[in-house]
This record gives sequence, structure tokens and C-alpha cells, in this order.
Amino acid sequence: MSTEKTSTPTADTVENTEAAAAAVTAVDPRLLVREQGFAGYIGEFKRKMKAGDLGSVPVIIGLVIIWAIFTGLNSNFLTAGNFSDMSVAMVGTGMIAVGIVFVLLLGEIDLSVGSVSGVAGAAFAVLSVTHGMNEWLALVLAILTGTAAGAIHGFVFARIGVPAFAVTLAGLLFWQGFMLQILGSNGTINLDSEGVVGKFTSYYFTDVAAAYGLALVAVVGYFLTAFLGNRRREAAGIPSRPLNDIIVRTVLLAVVSFAVAIVYNQHKGLPLAVVIFLAVLVFTDFLLRRTAYGRKVFALGGSVEASRRAGINVEMVRISVFAIAGTFAAIGGLFVASKIASANQGAGTGEFLMNVIAAAVIGGTSLFGGRGRTWNALLGVLVIVSIQYGLALEGIASPVQYMITGGVLLATVVIDAITRKTQKTAGRA
Repeated sequence: MSTEKTSTPTADTVENTEAAAAAVTAVDPRLLVREQGFAGYIGEFKRKMKAGDLGSVPVIIGLVIIWAIFTGLNSNFLTAGNFSDMSVAMVGTGMIAVGIVFVLLLGEIDLSVGSVSGVAGAAFAVLSVTHGMNEWLALVLAILTGTAAGAIHGFVFARIGVPAFAVTLAGLLFWQGFMLQILGSNGTINLDSEGVVGKFTSYYFTDVAAAYGLALVAVVGYFLTAFLGNRRREAAGIPSRPLNDIIVRTVLLAVVSFAVAIVYNQHKGLPLAVVIFLAVLVFTDFLLRRTAYGRKVFALGGSVEASRRAGINVEMVRISVFAIAGTFAAIGGLFVASKIASANQGAGTGEFLMNVIAAAVIGGTSLFGGRGRTWNALLGVLVIVSIQYGLALEGIASPVQYMITGGVLLATVVIDAITRKTQKTAGRA
């Protein structure tokens, strides 16, 4: 005769049962928003804040505060002319910051981008002005110079194993010396303001239809991308955002886009530099978020060992990322040279490197790797340029500008560290 043993539920069993029930009843946030409407938005926002998923919220709030303060101090701050000048001035730094975002996603750093940008500007000036080479050919060669420099840094880092900090610090010194060498004793080569590079920052689309047309393309493009993406998710049985959510986001984008277009048309029109910068941001965002290569970059930032075990060619991805950083450093250097209509010995030196790195970090890219978007470069450089222009309008000296920018950078890094710790506590990192 057999006897059956009955087990008494223990505390661990109860806890496991509750956890399993919670896992079963967990609802995708998109479904909460769909089912609960506005209350779902509020709940989703609170959930993100508690989990440390702040996104770009702190940067946007900070930018609004900065603009409000400087507008209150000087009514000329957000005039059409000053806003247009800020937009053009930010592109050189912003381009280089895009490349830095790629490197930061790996959890690494590139200290050479300032010097590489100076080399690109100097190379273009020497080839096109001193030696009379065709400007388009000189432009391509100057950009390839940056690509080669970045690839060399990536090779030494990925294949030989030298820390990226040491490699790029050596690159900073080497490329700065190389720039001084090719510029010669004169140290400055003036560029043709009507040339290819000269028009990067001096050309404006004066027809009002250009700014409004770009705003319309941005709004329609965003809506179609979001809408069709939702359709694909629904077809695959994956939770998706409700249509009214997409409409609200599209309306907000439309308000901002057309407001900016109105401001541009009140001055000289739509700057060519801004068009190129936005095109770069769209392309690089697609590259990182919608392609297998982008997923590999994020994977490396999360865990190198796990990426290697998953079959990712870690060395090649690392080399390619540094090559991309060098390429954008060169492009940014050409925009800087265009802005001052010359290539000189001061290009890429001083606080320029720190502003580039600060732009990427302030914009929301994590210093710890694995989190960020190239759009962060736009937000970050807007903050830095706004501070610079606002303080300049008030006649405040450069030392104060450095201190304020440093304070903003420190606050951003602290928020990043706290966010990372909060996410670990929530089990998301």
C-alpha cells in the first residue's frame, strides 16, 4: 500500500508563483497606451522614469530652459538671424559628434577627431589652393584622409590590443603635427568662399518653398515610416502603437518643423549646411537602428564576449567604427574650414575636441556604451552652441563659457550614471 506525500507550499514557492503570475500578466507598454488612452500615456511615462529610461527628456527640458533664460536676458537671442547663424555654426561640431556617437556606443573614446578634422581641412586647402587640384577631387581625398586615419586607429586598437584612449591620444599628437607640417610656415591658407567647400556654410536656399518643402518631407516621411512600421508589427502579431499616438507625434514634429522653416525664411532662407547635416543624421540613424551592422555595434557596446560568441566579427566592427569616426571628423573639419573660409594651425585644437565629445554625451549617448542615437549629436551640439551664443551676446568671457559647459557636461554624466544604476536595479541593464 503506497502512501502519497503532500507538500506544503513554502515561502519560496509562493514567491515563484507570484513572479510567474506577474510575468504572465505583464502587458506590453504599447498595449497599455492603446487600451487606457491618456491614462496609459501617463502610466507609461511614470514607468520609464522609475526604470531610469529618461531618453532625451532631460536634454530637451534643459535646452528649453537655456533658450528661455537667454531670451529673457537678450531679446536678440532667438531672432531669425541669430538662430540661423547658430544652426550653421553647429554643423561642423555636430558632424564630428556623429562619429563620436558610433565610438561611444562601443564604450570607447576617440581623442584624435579634433586633429583629424584639422588635417582634412588642411589637406583640402593644400591640394585645391596650393596645387590647383580640382576641388571635388580634393574634397574626396580630404575625406578619405580622415577615413584612413580612423581605420589606422581602429586597427591598432582592435588587432594589436592597444587601448583606444592611448591610440587616439597618440593620434591627436601625430595628426596635429602632420597638419602643421603640410600647412607650412605661413600656417594659414585662405579658401575661395564661392568654391565647393566655401559654399557649405555660405549657401542658402532663398526660395521660401525650400524650407517649407523640407519641413513637409520630414513630417510626411516620419508619419509614413511610423505608420508602415506599425502595419508590419501588427501583421507579425507584435504589439504596436495606436494610430492616435502616431498622429500626436506627427503633429508635434510638424509644429516644430514648420516653426523652424518660418524662422529660416525670415532671414536668408534654408542653409545648405543644415540640409546636409539632417541628411547625415537620417542616414546614420537608419544605419544604426535598421541594419544588421547597427545591431552589431550595439551588441558590442553591451558585451564584447557575448558578441564574439554570437559570431560577430568584433575586430572588423571596431575598425569600421573608428573609420566612420575618422570620416565624420574629416567632414566636420571641412565645414569648420568653410565657416572661417580658411585652413589654419588652430583648427581642431583648444576646446574643440571637448565640445565635440560633450555634444555627444550631453545629447544623451551613454559613456558606458550600448545606448544612444546619432540624433543625440544634434541635441547636444544645440545645447553647446546655444550656451556659447547666449553668453557671447551678454559679453561674458570665454572662461565662464568653459565653466558653464563643463557644469552641464558633469550634470549629464551624473544623470547617465544614475540612469544606468537605476536600470540595473530594475533589471534592464
